Amino acid sequence: MSTVRAALVDRCGQPPVVGERPAPQAGPGQALVRTVTAPITPLDLLCASGTSYFGEPATPYVPGVQGVGVVESASSVPAGTSVWFPTSAGMAPGDGSIAETVVVAESELVVLSGAVDEQHLAALGLSAIAAWTALLLRGGLRAGERVLVLGSSGVVGTVALQAARLQGAGTVWGAALEPGAGQAAADLGADGFVQLERDDSPEDLAERMRDTVGEVDLVLDPLCGVPATAALTVLAPHGRLVNLGSSAGPTATFSSAHLRSGPRSVLGYTNNDLTAEQRGDAMASIEEHAAAGRLAVPYEVFGLHQVGEAWTRQAAGEVRGRAVIDLRR
Repeated sequence: MSTVRAALVDRCGQPPVVGERPAPQAGPGQALVRTVTAPITPLDLLCASGTSYFGEPATPYVPGVQGVGVVESASSVPAGTSVWFPTSAGMAPGDGSIAETVVVAESELVVLSGAVDEQHLAALGLSAIAAWTALLLRGGLRAGERVLVLGSSGVVGTVALQAARLQGAGTVWGAALEPGAGQAAADLGADGFVQLERDDSPEDLAERMRDTVGEVDLVLDPLCGVPATAALTVLAPHGRLVNLGSSAGPTATFSSAHLRSGPRSVLGYTNNDLTAEQRGDAMASIEEHAAAGRLAVPYEVFGLHQVGEAWTRQAAGEVRGRAVIDLRR
């Protein structure tokens, strides 16, 4: 039996190790893809922890909820085509992208132009899709609106600062905890910045937000917790807060009177709700803007033999941007 090299999660809560996996075989409606690069994302870390809302995955399995690769065989896409693809690794039975070859439903393949380096496109990936579509589709961003991006120093937030402007926002503010995040937001064109503090109370942070932003029409919120609670108080009438994460806390609170008097909306977002067409359209826009130099995120590249180190450093927040595994190394 032929095998391929892959990252393997042998035990939930532990970094993956490099091992051998039976070479996958494509069935009807499936493509065989040779993985070039695959990022390590917060969703990968969550699924492999065994504590996600998807339940504990069966081990061993190959992690990697997305990747960039080259089609080896498919009925609808020519061999040699460069593609981006998602997987359900850790969310459903089956292997993910951090393997030399992977089987993907042909309907999920997004054909790439090749104008953007594979490593950079992998780093953008689902995080960029989330920022792009949460603003445009879920948040309904309209030209000239005022946008506050919470967690603006993360990959989703970094993309959102740029994407909001590209989608026509009139004013864009960032908000983040990390030292230097304010300058980073300014470098990306933000009009202002709210410094978050670990010991913030909702009342103190809300006051600082009001002093900086006044009111906003749309909040992109990958944090929840105290930052979201404070941000809800600066939503203008008919404003929307779109939540797509909880890295600052699992819950936020709101005033019923404030929410209803606008009225204002609190909306949930997940990439899993997107159709293949919506993902493809978003990735096409992301690739176009990245190729033109209008959209970028930081990333660090590791070889497959370094997957344990990359995983540990990404989980500890020690990677600048996104850790990307290059299967060619």
